[in-house]
Order: sequence, then C-alpha cells, then structure tokens
Amino acid sequence: MVYSMKDVCSLEGCIAVVTGAAQGLGLGIAEQLATDGAHVFMVDLQFSKAEAASQDLVARGFKTSAAQLDVTDSLEVSGFFDTIATEQGRVDILVNSAGLGQDVCSVLELSDQQWRRVIEVNLTGTFYTCRAAGQIMARQESGAIVNLASINGQSPAALVAAYNAAKAAVISLTKTLALELAPYGVMVNAVSPGPVYTDFNKKVMAQRSESLGISEADMIERVRKSVPLGRWGEPVDIGRAVSFLCSPAASWITGQVLRVSGGLEGVSAVPPKLVRQ
Repeated sequence: MVYSMKDVCSLEGCIAVVTGAAQGLGLGIAEQLATDGAHVFMVDLQFSKAEAASQDLVARGFKTSAAQLDVTDSLEVSGFFDTIATEQGRVDILVNSAGLGQDVCSVLELSDQQWRRVIEVNLTGTFYTCRAAGQIMARQESGAIVNLASINGQSPAALVAAYNAAKAAVISLTKTLALELAPYGVMVNAVSPGPVYTDFNKKVMAQRSESLGISEADMIERVRKSVPLGRWGEPVDIGRAVSFLCSPAASWITGQVLRVSGGLEGVSAVPPKLVRQ
C-alpha cells in the first residue's frame, strides 16, 4: 500500500523530548516537531529562555511544555524521564541537541577543565539521556532517538579537539545503541549539521577569524563559499531532517549518520604556524 508523505511524516500524538531547546538548533528542532504534530517537552538548563520559547509556540497553536534539566546530572536525567513516562504514559521521541562548544585553541593549549566540560555536556549528557529514554522505549517497544553530532565528528577541524572527539564519540554511541535497541523496534540515528549561523557559530566565527588574522565578515563569507549549495544552513534545515528520522517514514532506518550540511563534508584547513618559546 502507498501512503502520502504527509501521512507517514506526521508526528501527531507523539511525546517528544528535545534537549538544549531554548535556542539555536534545539529550538528549531522543537518547532519543527511541534509543527508536525508532536507534544514537545523543551528542556534546557536555561529554564527562563526555554519557557519563553515554549510560550511563544503555544501562542501559535503548538503543543509544547518547558522544563529545566541539567543533562550532566545522571539522577536528575533519570528522574525527569521517569516523570514524563508516568505523566504522559510514554516517551516516543528523544532529540539530543544540548551541546557546548569550546574556545578555538590548539590541543597544546587546551585546558583540563575545558576538555572535561565539553566531553561532559556533549557526550556524557547524551549518554545519560539516551540511557534513560532508551529504557522506557525498550519497555514500550517503540521510539526514536536522534542525536546531534557534527561534521566535525566525521571530518575533524583544527583547533577544536575536545568538540571533535565528543561528537565522534556521539556517533559511535549512536551506532552502538541502534544495535542494542533494534530488537525492541527503537530507531537510533544521528544528524551531523554543517555550518548554521546560530549564537554557537557566531562565537566560533569570531574566534576563527582572530586566529587567521582576517575579519569576521571575511570568515563568514569564506565558510559560505565552501558550502557546495552556496549558503549557510538554518535551524529549519536541521529540524526537517530530525523530524523525518523521528517519523514513520524512517521506520526502516537506524544506526545511520545523516549529514545535513549543504554538501560540505568538513573543514581541513591547517592553522598558521605560531612562534613558540
């Protein structure tokens, strides 16, 4: 039987959790899932921003709720998902968008503190939420998990080693979990975004331009020209891909990494040599 794409991409009645949903990609993803019919729980450490974003979507007719969550706190994560499962009866979708960048610097200058924090948020936080949601989805024998990786996790860029390592590990975690949850009918995939001009990348562009000795505007244009489709991405570009992977249309897709980057595979530029004492 053939179904229309509108039918098989609908998320009507689904209970979804999106981490890092207060801004940037997380907000764009939450809006897309809500547009496609899901009741989206927008969770973030920044509760006031998440609540304001949720209220805006509710005012536009969408079903969203806001909650505060520290993804690096194992007990808090477990308690949150148990509460959602008890109150809503199920958890159908988890999207891990909570993430943290790092200051642009070489491995030789990367501090212990920054290494630990970037790994803790991007990797360990994803592990905690995947474990908590995965336990619920395994019991109900259905669900979809999408983890946000990065093209950096597949093609590492210089001067952001902690971020590269964390996102590469997220890809490995995704593929492992996809195998382990397959017997329960749970799909687990990753999306690797390319350059999207959110607050996250605004900071990166400023630091990158300084490291190369060029203006920020030149840096932004240099990135744009490197993208085969000729433009920076927008949150909706990522949101649509994530929503597809959460929908019945992707019911035979698991363990995959979908690069959503306008065709850009990665950035391999070598940084300039510095004078060392």
